[in-house]
Amino acid sequence: MALPNAYAQYNNSKVLTATPAELTLMLYEGAIKFCNIAEIAVEQKDIQKAHVNIVKTQKIVEYLRQTLDMKYPVAKDFENIYVYLEKQLVEANVKKDKEILEECLGHLRDIRDTWKEVMRINREKGTI
Repeated sequence: MALPNAYAQYNNSKVLTATPAELTLMLYEGAIKFCNIAEIAVEQKDIQKAHVNIVKTQKIVEYLRQTLDMKYPVAKDFENIYVYLEKQLVEANVKKDKEILEECLGHLRDIRDTWKEVMRINREKGTI
């Protein structure tokens, strides 16, 4: 069973060597992954699995909101988006509503894609 251990070590190394921008991207990817799992669980009527994964998504969004640097004007815009997503995820969890999860996924993917573009531009400029 050395393979699972090697995979865990690789993931740990990936996190420990990541830049702050890459860590933020990993958080977006994680939120999308857990929201996708929750959506599938809702479709399959697996209430517990849906709940667990919606909560994981909520925690990531909450962390992203709490770590905003409010000295930048754009941070307020992100805070508004994160607060909205948190409210929608709570509602999706209470109602086990696939449509709300799809909406949240759309927003998370848009934010992630924008973040990737910002990273690309900054890499080209040499600021990352």
